[in-house]
Amino acid sequence: MSFSAVDVKALREKTGAGMMDCKKALVECGGNSEKAVDYLRTKGLAQAAKKESRIAAEGVVHSYIHGGRIGVLVEVNCETDFVAKGDDFKGFAKDVAMHIAASDPKFIRADEMDEEFKNKEAEIYKAQLLEQGKPEKIIPKIIEGKLNKLAQEVCLYDQKFVKDPDVTIQDLINDLTMKLGEKISVRRFVKYNLGEGIEKKQDNLADEVAKMTGKH
Repeated sequence: MSFSAVDVKALREKTGAGMMDCKKALVECGGNSEKAVDYLRTKGLAQAAKKESRIAAEGVVHSYIHGGRIGVLVEVNCETDFVAKGDDFKGFAKDVAMHIAASDPKFIRADEMDEEFKNKEAEIYKAQLLEQGKPEKIIPKIIEGKLNKLAQEVCLYDQKFVKDPDVTIQDLINDLTMKLGEKISVRRFVKYNLGEGIEKKQDNLADEVAKMTGKH
């Protein structure tokens, strides 16, 4: 029996297991979602969601510098110092820092999106839709869909992993949670772009050339 990406997503939502584990389960079970649920439970993979309520206060602050022009600091948490010192956890922190440098997320999760940010975007969408002649009664629904799509672009957990677009950062967290047996989370991050916020002097090229040749 074949299965689609929709089946994988449904199984992930039902069990809390990582996407790659859900794919494997469906393959092993011939596309049968009910058997796949049992398969995941047998493997203990469906327990990932239950760990979400646990406290993760250990971890690491990882730094990533790209070309001397982009810098990222990210705090990634786990439950024990033992896991924090492991190669799998440190590798994940490194990957997340690099991903942030490349994908420029604004928030960690969709439920943390700033209301002012969402309202501003919603106003822009509304103006665009009115300009396109969309009926006002359907505009709120369209805006809701656009904001959901926006979350996939600006929220770290919902973004597609830069090294593997078939999985999201949330998928990576789920998979690592099951592998290490601890709650894994990204708490906060900051990204620096060289020269950001500085008003740079705009020199006139013709004047610069004239100065260099002594003709000015």
